[in-house]
Amino acid sequence: MEGNDLARLLLDAHRTVSAELDLALDDRGYADVRPGHAVVFLHVDRRRGSRLTDLAERAGVSKQAMMLAVDELEVRGYVRRVVDPADARAKLVRLTTKGRSCATECRRAVGTMDTRTKRLLGVRRYEAMREALEILAAEGS
Repeated sequence: MEGNDLARLLLDAHRTVSAELDLALDDRGYADVRPGHAVVFLHVDRRRGSRLTDLAERAGVSKQAMMLAVDELEVRGYVRRVVDPADARAKLVRLTTKGRSCATECRRAVGTMDTRTKRLLGVRRYEAMREALEILAAEGS
């Protein structure tokens, strides 16, 4: 298989997962949340909040990309920025009540996709795929 074929397959898989997550969030009443926002919901500390730089690092995205997602979610009422009690110069991103509810639904949707993928591929192929993707992701870090 040529490199272009692998890149196309990975991109197609990403698009499929994104479309499935988008539809799941729409069905759960969160039509204004896009799959790209999931990086916030899946990585924010639900109890105390998280610094933007920590969120970006956990999610494996740039600080600028995370800032854009947080800005969009803040305008929509899913998150708010508050002063970090440990450092008054820093801000924490915290989920609002609406954000906590959406985060729960986002995790459920991702779990459903994970279960469906495992059933589709079978446990051995699923685990092999995860391991291969983890190796590829680590190479990019």
